[in-house]
Amino acid sequence: MDIKKKADSLVRKFQTRNPFEIIQGLNVILVFAPLVDTRAFYQYFQRNNIIYINSALSRHEQTFECAHEMGHMFLHKKANTIFMDTRTNFNTDKCEIEADTFAMDLLVGDDILTEYKDYGTEQMARLLGYEQRLIELRLKRQ
Repeated sequence: MDIKKKADSLVRKFQTRNPFEIIQGLNVILVFAPLVDTRAFYQYFQRNNIIYINSALSRHEQTFECAHEMGHMFLHKKANTIFMDTRTNFNTDKCEIEADTFAMDLLVGDDILTEYKDYGTEQMARLLGYEQRLIELRLKRQ
């Protein structure tokens, strides 16, 4: 699946880059809870998509985490990455990078990249409120 095409198709369908509005339209169950040592996670349970987000995070962080978990929902629906990460020697880095890629493709449109094309990645990171590595990840897919 082309990650950027999937993100762009959701933006077109729902006319928003807000992941909370998109998941509402997709009937995804969203749970805000005080998660310990976890920012967010995705679960597929009894044919239900459930996204859990740490209620202690700022709204901006929650928005990114929601988009990231949507990435897992579309790209790794039946993969239990928490189990794989904690109970096996399976490297989940590829899954996490793909989910980060989906999140940044969803949250930062090409129009924003065009607007800030003269800025460096560090400046863009500060302006948009994302880690520099995420901005670099998004710029690779322009």
